Amino acid sequence: MDSKTNFNYSVSVDCVIFGYDTVDLKVLLIKRGEQPYINQWAIPGDLIHANEGIQESVQRVLKDLRGLSSLYLEQVKTFGDVGRHPLGRVFTISYYSLIKISDYKLHPSSFAKEAKWHSVKRLGELAFDHNKIFAACKEALVNSVKTKPIGFELLPKKFTLSKLQSLYEAILQEKFDKRNFRKKINSMGLLIDTDEFQKSVSHRPAKLYKFNKEKYEKLKERGFSFEI
Repeated sequence: MDSKTNFNYSVSVDCVIFGYDTVDLKVLLIKRGEQPYINQWAIPGDLIHANEGIQESVQRVLKDLRGLSSLYLEQVKTFGDVGRHPLGRVFTISYYSLIKISDYKLHPSSFAKEAKWHSVKRLGELAFDHNKIFAACKEALVNSVKTKPIGFELLPKKFTLSKLQSLYEAILQEKFDKRNFRKKINSMGLLIDTDEFQKSVSHRPAKLYKFNKEKYEKLKERGFSFEI
């Protein structure tokens, strides 16, 4: 290769940010404030700056959405189809991230008009090839939740077993038998009984649990098989 050859392409990162609102699995989208695809919903992302690494770029994109940091991140795949970006050749490295929705008050990033949570069931047509990127990251999340206890990243500090089951059903898109689900979860040794119950509920208060962080880290590293 000629040492004077110019590289006429760019590299970006795109991050699919998943959240859970106790009812539905959500994804965070931004409404673009500039061309191309102005006013269209898109996955948060940006070009990688010349002075930063890939991970630094992802962290900058997240922080730009009003201080999102210390989130669970997993790299998924690279997208590089010719014509995926109307302004030039752009390869993008996709990630997915998990966030507790109640922990953050979102604001649009510097390049967006609006940031909003959307149900994963009703996305519509996104900018660029972001529907493909979302589908790949959703599939990666489903595969990961079957082998790592990462679902706990989406729950509040204290939660009921019913909320935990609802979360896994939302991610995996299947219903579980209540008794079998609880048997499986209890066998993993991840739960700590807080000796507390729900408050201000119209039904019989359910027990509250939190997860065992030490056991969580070990299982996340070692992996397991989530089959019921």
